[in-house]
Amino acid sequence: MNRANEIFKDKHVMIVGGSSGIGLATAKQAKLEGAIVTIVGFNPDQTERIANGNGFEWKAADVTKQETIEAALSDVQQVDHLVLLAGTFVSGTILEADIDYLHKAFDERIWGALYIIRSLGEKLSTEASVTFTSGVLADRPGPGTAILAAASSAVETLARGLALELAPRRVNTVSPGTTDSPLLSKSLGSGKEAFVNSMKEKLPLKRVATTEQVAEAILFFMKNEIITGETLHVDGGQRLI
Repeated sequence: MNRANEIFKDKHVMIVGGSSGIGLATAKQAKLEGAIVTIVGFNPDQTERIANGNGFEWKAADVTKQETIEAALSDVQQVDHLVLLAGTFVSGTILEADIDYLHKAFDERIWGALYIIRSLGEKLSTEASVTFTSGVLADRPGPGTAILAAASSAVETLARGLALELAPRRVNTVSPGTTDSPLLSKSLGSGKEAFVNSMKEKLPLKRVATTEQVAEAILFFMKNEIITGETLHVDGGQRLI
């Protein structure tokens, strides 16, 4: 048995936002490494279906509502690796967009994450890893994404602070660039293909990330037991253009 398998054998990996996209790819890779995997999703039917089809445990909760998080996680015994991926694509200019809608960017990524961590408390093992996800907007905001960019940047800062507060637990952030995922399809609809092709022309590597490639970065943070307080960019150089 190699070292990676030893790290994951019989360890509990919980992935919030694990029923699709990067979260699902992460769950599948962790399962292959020998972990016990629980996915947490917003839609109970979808989450249960995905879990049953892949041999995962599952929970359903709205991360923006503390009471649903506490109820969903009340019977959890221990978490060895926590991955926080919940978050929709929130866009709109600050002069025109509905303020309650813009609040979602922080409610999902910041307050939702804190509800989860507080609900788990000491159930997070002392050797646990916590991996946040931010995004390239933290470095390269665009028109209509100021609030989402601010939330993404806040995630990275929060993770660095929690690396001190939650120590010796490790806390890191993976920052994906444009990723070929269901969230991208939902956000762009019929315009996805044209957007991806345009991005490929601009990127130094001439390709966008896959969900599996981002998942590999998340598992890297789980496996490497000396890294904490770091942000790993998985963006093909997107933040440089």
